Amino acid sequence: MNQELEDYILGHIDEEPAALARIDHDTHVQNYYWHMCSGHLQGRLITMLTRMVRPRRVLELGTFSGYSALCLAEGLPDDDCRVDTIEINDEQEDFIREHLALSPYGKRVTLHIGDARDIVPQLDARFDLVFIDANKRQYVEYYDLVMDYLNDGGYIIADNTLWAGKVVDPKAQREAQTRGIMAFNDRVKDDPRVEVVIIPVRDGLTLIRKLPSQ
Repeated sequence: MNQELEDYILGHIDEEPAALARIDHDTHVQNYYWHMCSGHLQGRLITMLTRMVRPRRVLELGTFSGYSALCLAEGLPDDDCRVDTIEINDEQEDFIREHLALSPYGKRVTLHIGDARDIVPQLDARFDLVFIDANKRQYVEYYDLVMDYLNDGGYIIADNTLWAGKVVDPKAQREAQTRGIMAFNDRVKDDPRVEVVIIPVRDGLTLIRKLPSQ
């Protein structure tokens, strides 16, 4: 996709909410890894998918700057629904909390700081939707973890599953993060418990539905 086509798309979808535009701007200014922010197009897609699923409880692995957490929260049916979002980097906490407070949907989000592998079991909850956007090396481990807490008929959205095209680049496949994404894609494809599709938007989004138990 070239810039002209991307600009056309952004001009023909819902506008980016002000609180999200602020996060995007501040992430670009203050964070070296600004490109990890979901952004306008992917953010609107996440919100739309959340509205379609109508989850009561959502889990996010990898908060980063809080952009996608607020997109998930915006798509929830009402204020009684919750997003639990987990960020391992405690240096992000002040930034996240500050920007959650600027959004009318921030009250729907509960931020947890720490390792998802420790926190998820402690939540003692089941989820209708999970968004995975954390350490790519551990995607398979995250997948196996959250499947135990995902309701039948629930959904997983996994980000970065095309990894800038590196999944089909033999030279890049020596990188640990690329191997992690490829192992995840293979794991999901071969899992009889789910149905799966990859959407080639931005860096690749995989949509996974957990089939009802037989």
